[in-house]
Amino acid sequence: MKKLLYFLGPLFATVAVAYFVNQSLEQFDSPGYVLIGIGHWSMETSLVVFAVSQVIVFYLLYLLFRSLGYLLRLPGQLKNRGKNIKFNRSQEALIAGLVDSAEGNWERAEKVLIKHATHSGAPLIHYLTAAKAAQSRGAFDKRDEYLKQATDQAPDSSLVIGLTQAELSLSGNQFEQALETLTRLHSIDPTHATVLKLLHQTYQHIGDWQGIRKLLPSLHSNKILMETEVKLLEIQTFSQLLKESAGKGNPEEIQLLWSEIPDYIKSVAGIAAIYFAAMISAGMGVLIENDLANTLTVVWDETLVILFGSVQSDNASKQLETAEKWAYVHPENAVLLGVLGKLAIKCGDTFKAESYLAKSIAAEPTVEAYQLLGDLLFVQGDKDNAITFYKNGLELASSEIVSQINTLS
Repeated sequence: MKKLLYFLGPLFATVAVAYFVNQSLEQFDSPGYVLIGIGHWSMETSLVVFAVSQVIVFYLLYLLFRSLGYLLRLPGQLKNRGKNIKFNRSQEALIAGLVDSAEGNWERAEKVLIKHATHSGAPLIHYLTAAKAAQSRGAFDKRDEYLKQATDQAPDSSLVIGLTQAELSLSGNQFEQALETLTRLHSIDPTHATVLKLLHQTYQHIGDWQGIRKLLPSLHSNKILMETEVKLLEIQTFSQLLKESAGKGNPEEIQLLWSEIPDYIKSVAGIAAIYFAAMISAGMGVLIENDLANTLTVVWDETLVILFGSVQSDNASKQLETAEKWAYVHPENAVLLGVLGKLAIKCGDTFKAESYLAKSIAAEPTVEAYQLLGDLLFVQGDKDNAITFYKNGLELASSEIVSQINTLS
């Protein structure tokens, strides 16, 4: 309406001016005229008529060109209008898809998101949300297809797409696939917090402790985990690596790994026991006998005492003497007394062995102590007492088994 007024207003004003000019000119004998000649043709009209006709022609031409411009722009406007309609529908579809996904309507969310993805201003969100919906209903092929379409639509968003793919693979227990994706992302951005965190989780799931060991410096320097969490992870990692090396039975590998472990981790209770046990299991207890004895002198640990008694020493008498020194500090320790009895048997000192084993049983009866003392008495010909200790050992073992069953139930 405003445009029509803007057009007709000047037109009427021009006609009004022309009328008043014509009235003013009529008082002259010759109000003016215009003569136009072309070849043998000529046209004569009054000045006012000519001026008014020029104004009318101008407006007619203006209308003509405006109409032509509108017609030329019409296809583009219709196209843009169609795009706007599709865009608005895609935005509504995105909201509906997100709501359906949150409510657990996975299949419906997937359909509505994919249907309007190509017309959306944020197709990446459509495809990634649809991939999560497909994953939730177990359609892994569809999930991978949507992730591929997301990559085609937004090739510059490879990091966020890769992270989504890795998270979905992890939640679907596809650890190898997740590791492949995360390794690629890690090569792109080695300090990305989420990549490092997911990579750490993946390594833990597949038990790749060597991979976690390589990742530890990045987890610490980039503050992915709290310092206490990093320390705990370091302890867990090196303990698992020691166990893996022990399983291989290669003493050189075990010793090399031990030399690379930081001192503050070596001092943690249980870590040293794993190392010493691994060396003893590999048949190289002689190499760690002195280190084990020195450790026990500084830090008393009954597990280490048992391991010391398991060392196949080149000098059993010296081994017994070393253990007997600890008896002055821990005279009633049942574990130490049992180990002393075991070492005395190795040295052939049956008197000491019988005394130590009897004291160990008196302090705290164990199945092993009953069996060792029974064996010792049986060899000496005291079969009645040997049978008694065997019987006591069996009863103790049975009660322990019953106790474990009751605890489980």
